[in-house]
Amino acid sequence: MFQTAIRRALPQVLLALASIGAVGASAATIDVAGVKLDDGIELRGSKLQLNGAGVRYKAVFKVYTAGLYLGKKVGTTEEALASAGPKRITVTMLRDIDANELGKLFTRGVEDNMPRNEFSAVVPGLLRMSQVFTEQKQLKAGDTFTVDWVPDTGTVVTVKGVVQGEPIKEHAFFNALLRIWIGPNPADWKLKDALLGKSA
Repeated sequence: MFQTAIRRALPQVLLALASIGAVGASAATIDVAGVKLDDGIELRGSKLQLNGAGVRYKAVFKVYTAGLYLGKKVGTTEEALASAGPKRITVTMLRDIDANELGKLFTRGVEDNMPRNEFSAVVPGLLRMSQVFTEQKQLKAGDTFTVDWVPDTGTVVTVKGVVQGEPIKEHAFFNALLRIWIGPNPADWKLKDALLGKSA
C-alpha cells in the first residue's frame, strides 16, 4: 500500500523537480521600462553578460531602452571599446519613431563623439546604416534592433529579427557606433552611466 502511494505520487514529484530545474536553468532577466533583458546571452558561441541597461530620454519622453552586452563587465568607455570578443547593443523602442530620423540622429551621434580626422573612415558604414533605417520607414513601440560586433565577421545589424545586408567589416565602425551611447558627448548622460553599470 505504501509502495502504491509512492508510485502514484512519483509523477507529481518528478514534474515538480523538472519545473525547479527549468527555472534554475533559465537566464535571469531584468526589467527596464517594461522591456525584459536577459542577464546573459550567447552570441556566435560566446557567452556575453549584460554590462548595463537604461532608457534614452528626449526631454521628458522615453524613446527607447538600450542594453550593452560584453564578454566581461567593465566600468569605463575605454574598457568597453577595448573589450575582446563579440559585443552587442540592443535597442527596443518605447514609442513610435520615424526610422529615417533615427538614422540621422545616429550619424550625428557618431560625428559628435570622434575626432574629425577619423570620421571619414566610418562614412561608408554610416551610409549603409542610414540606408537600413530609411528602408524601415518607421519603428514602432516594441520593435527591437541589435548591433553586434562579431570578430572576423564585422558589424551585423538586425532589425525586428531580420539581418540587414552584409556585415560591415571595420572594427572602427562598431566602436564609432558604441560611442554614440558611451562616448564623450553621449546621446543621454544617464543612459551612458546605466550602460557602464554606474546606475540602475
